[in-house]
Amino acid sequence: MNFSIQSLYNWYRGLLRNPKFRWWAILGTIVYILSPIDIAPDFIPGLGQVDDVLLLTILVTEVSGLVIEGWKARKGEETTASTDSTSTDSTVDVDAVSVK
Repeated sequence: MNFSIQSLYNWYRGLLRNPKFRWWAILGTIVYILSPIDIAPDFIPGLGQVDDVLLLTILVTEVSGLVIEGWKARKGEETTASTDSTSTDSTVDVDAVSVK
């Protein structure tokens, strides 16, 4: 069996990105973090919190990424619906000048 941290991360990320299982994965992660029964027991100082912090970091990163993607998609829909034929896109080029 080929096991690596990267494969575990990819599996968890895929689970969070699947709308069918997303809420179950989030709920399971929160229960695991709050549970005293872990891979590394919480009563071991330092080592016991490593798996919880790692899992919480991945959860927050992926969920915030999903929220931002959804927000951008929703904002993109609003801007495309609100644009009309009279609006023009313009680009402004600015040269940076250092001030001493």
